[in-house]
Formats: sequence, structure tokens, C-alpha cells
Amino acid sequence: MVMSMNQFQVPDKDLPLRDDIRLLGRILGDTVRSAKGEAVFDIIEHVRQTSIRFHRDEDQGARHELEAILNGLPPRQTIEVIRAFSYFSHLANIAEDQHHIRRRRAHALARSAPREGSMAYALARAEEAGLSRSALQAFLTTAVICPVLTAHPTEVRRKSTIDRELELAQILTERDRVRLTPEEEEASEEALRRAILTLWQTSILRRTKLNVVDEVANGLFYFDATFLRELPRFYAGLEDQLTSTDHPGEFWDTCGQCRSGTRLPR
Repeated sequence: MVMSMNQFQVPDKDLPLRDDIRLLGRILGDTVRSAKGEAVFDIIEHVRQTSIRFHRDEDQGARHELEAILNGLPPRQTIEVIRAFSYFSHLANIAEDQHHIRRRRAHALARSAPREGSMAYALARAEEAGLSRSALQAFLTTAVICPVLTAHPTEVRRKSTIDRELELAQILTERDRVRLTPEEEEASEEALRRAILTLWQTSILRRTKLNVVDEVANGLFYFDATFLRELPRFYAGLEDQLTSTDHPGEFWDTCGQCRSGTRLPR
């Protein structure tokens, strides 16, 4: 089972993403074969190839074949097929997230114009629209932006799954940014195999009902992994962008939140 992106019409800039997904799909296939045997692997691979024929070529014969395969599977094998494709979806999402980071870094290294969706782009649009500093100040001093963390038990992901996904993301980052020796390349792929094996051995669904403490712990994880680490960087970057004018510090002096030469509270 070598699950991968569509091999046709892949832009050059997206080739690293294709390679990452191929690598993760190949390792997942090896993991399934080792854990569940050749028979289960063959079924999953047959489903994958038939699905590609149906999706790529709009092959109605492939659609009927796919329906026959899935309808004829016993419950246990159906679960294995669902698990395999669910985990592949997780792995592909990780690769796509890393690729977004890769593309942002490429634009930053090339000193490209601010990209749509960034704060720099929004500030540039505000300047083009003739928005005054006082208007911008009034907005920023009164704006309230609140993250929303779901409390619905079905939306709370398992911490063990999140940990492995973060580990995989870190390994992909190292592979992308460091030129590895052959020995390091081998060790890196082995680390990917261990993480994917652990992920495969971790049930996606919980067997016990979550309680309030579980939900609180899950919410606090996001504070530690994202908000507490990234918000200070965001504020520092925003301050730099607002003060990188002919009169640095003017905005923050009038705003009263920060004085020239200092940073926002962390």
C-alpha cells in the first residue's frame, strides 16, 4: 500500500508535499502489513487502487467494484480498512500542515510581499485604504479576540494521538530543514516508523467516557502548545510591523499600551 497524492499535474512547489505523503503512506502500508498480515494489506491496497480509478477516471465500473468489495467485507476487516484510511488522512493532514509552513518560510526567505491572511497583509490593506493611526488605535484597544475550545466530548482528541502527530510533524520539519547524512536519513525514517506504528496501535476512539477533568486537561494542552508559545511572538511581530515607520513607537506611545523600545506584556 503506497498511498499518495494524485501524480498528475503536481506543481513544482508542491513536489515536497507529494514526496512527504508518499513516504508516510509507504510507511503506513508497511505497518499495516506487519501488524495485520498480507491478506488485510491486499484488501486495503485493492480498495485504494479501485478508489483511484473511480475518482481519477470517473470509472463507473470501478465504482461498482468498490461497492462490491466493501459490501462483502466482514465487520472486522471493514474496521481495518476504515482505520487504515483514517490514519492515512491524519498523516496527509500533517504533511499538508508542514507544507504550509514550508511555503510560508519560502516566501519569507524570498522577502515576498505580505500574503493574504497575514497580519502584515491586513495592515498594508489598512494603510492603502487610508485608515488613520487613531482609527487603528481605537480598533486595537477595543477589539476582543477569544479562542473557542470545544467542550463537546466527541470533539476532544486523545492526547496520545496528538503527541504522536506532533512527533511526526517535528521529524518532517527536521527532514525538510537539515541536509541529512545517509545514516541520519535512515535514523529519521526509523523514527517515522516508530511514531506511525505507535499511532496505529493507538485506538482513534475512546473506550471510556470522558469526564470534566479530561476535557479541562485537553483544553489546557492547547494553551501550552499554541497560545502560550505563539501569542508572544504574534504580539512582538505586530508591534514590529506597527512601529516600522518613519516614526517608530509613535503608535504605541499614543496607545498607552507600550513605550518606544519596549515589548508588549507577555
